[in-house]
Amino acid sequence: MTSQQKQNRRNILIIFGMSIIPFCIAWYLSNNPELVAAGTSNGDLVIPVITTERSEMQGFDAFSQKNIKELAGHWLLVNIIPHVTCDKVCVEAMHKTKQLRLMLSKDLTRVRRAVLVFKNPAAEIAQHWWKDDARLLHITPTPSLVKKFKTLGEKPLEGGMLFLMDPLGNIMMRYDSGFDPYEVKSDLKKLLRISQIG
Repeated sequence: MTSQQKQNRRNILIIFGMSIIPFCIAWYLSNNPELVAAGTSNGDLVIPVITTERSEMQGFDAFSQKNIKELAGHWLLVNIIPHVTCDKVCVEAMHKTKQLRLMLSKDLTRVRRAVLVFKNPAAEIAQHWWKDDARLLHITPTPSLVKKFKTLGEKPLEGGMLFLMDPLGNIMMRYDSGFDPYEVKSDLKKLLRISQIG
């Protein structure tokens, strides 16, 4: 075998390796997503992603029924009220997401906020929870959506938790009550930067 043939064979092997190695790495990481999630996000990545339908969300009050279409095609910051009461931590979580959305500056129009009200509190009590928050959508989830939320993680659902949903309705990330809005902002900014939707 001549020197030129050896050089050609070496070049073919190098080109083959350059094309197959990235594919193998991507395949391995797709089968082990926890390796990607570690150290890259502040919230808990939902694995596997839970898909929801917009029909599983209904307006809790007249304002939300009128504006429910705002949810479609947007990233959602979703607070939850899983019990019949919403304590101080729960109320503060809704205020944090209000501030968080304002911190997004130019990406503000890509994000909407909602609170899922699992139980059915008296309207006057509920109004006290989100007073002075004119843009927050108040949503009553269907039993199927409540069931989906209850399957997320090992910890029980608490008031003050935050969930991040993509424009396709996938629940992607979960933040415990008492979350840091700056950490959520960091995660959301990364997602908005690479997202081709919403």
